[in-house]
Amino acid sequence: MLSSYPFWWFALPVLLLPIWWHRQKRQRLKAEPLATARFLPAAAPEQLRVWQWRDRILLLVRCLLLTVLIAWLAATIFPWRGDTVLLDTGLDKTWAAREIGRAGFADAPRIDLPPDALQWLRAHERDWRPGARLLVAARAESIAMPARVPRFSHAVELLTMPGAANVPAPRPLRHQVALAALSGRDAAWRSVFAAFDHAGDGTIRYVTVAEPNAETKLIVWDMPNAVPPAGWRASDWWIAPASVNRAAFPELEKAATLTINGVLLKYADSPRGRLWASDAFPPRDADTARALYEAWQSLGTAPASAYPTASQALDVARASSSAIIDAKPAAWLGYVLLALFLLERILAHARRN
Repeated sequence: MLSSYPFWWFALPVLLLPIWWHRQKRQRLKAEPLATARFLPAAAPEQLRVWQWRDRILLLVRCLLLTVLIAWLAATIFPWRGDTVLLDTGLDKTWAAREIGRAGFADAPRIDLPPDALQWLRAHERDWRPGARLLVAARAESIAMPARVPRFSHAVELLTMPGAANVPAPRPLRHQVALAALSGRDAAWRSVFAAFDHAGDGTIRYVTVAEPNAETKLIVWDMPNAVPPAGWRASDWWIAPASVNRAAFPELEKAATLTINGVLLKYADSPRGRLWASDAFPPRDADTARALYEAWQSLGTAPASAYPTASQALDVARASSSAIIDAKPAAWLGYVLLALFLLERILAHARRN
């Protein structure tokens, strides 16, 4: 079980209390009236400290009760934060102070903006009291525009500072391709990936290597009558028509078909990765290469570039409570705690009677 506040587990030494309590129990000596007792001086009843494990079940229940109480406190979050500003440390301080004051958060506590701020805020939203307001102040490029605007149970306002005009261009993505082809067809494949570099406006670079490694995303296999090494793995394989054989790729016998931009593709999943086969491997002209590139991009091989988020006030979803959703692990602990408390009271009452 994951704990939201794990420091509560340092309270486990409290389990010594019921043991100490049972140790301190005293038992009154039972007095029996005797006929000759009238000749003896009167004496007050005495108590004797008895160290016996008579109430083992009651002691066990009390220890379990304290353990479950600590676990419940460690897994349950009580809202304690008020109005807060999530501040980007790289933000211009003069601009940030002016805009935060205009938004009415001049006296609100500050928190350093975490990575993936909106997702982090969604996961930790139950830390804030119901009426608290939140302001996210950051540079425009620090928060990527989400595909769907998130909704929170608190009032959240995004305040983004426009980026400077001289922001450096993002570095191109690097896709590593393991190329295994005959000497006569090796040049054709390399020219295909060189054309892919220009087709993507420089945003994606394809680098060919001789053998795959942990960074390899694509393996091109153009080796007729040959079987790939057993250790080769990649998320995708491109297999030339002459290299499709039952011994090397038995999964392709039951492959499904897909047509995109006039390119017929056969695909099948295998333990080594997803296998792709097509008569267009490798493209023989520029039009086929362009159609193959567009088809490959439509399959989601290249991630879309992130766009900065503009300043805005996010809608409040009063119906959804992230605190209740995220607190499910502590709910069953509450029922266990109640059951142990009732059992402890029953055993304590039975012991007295």
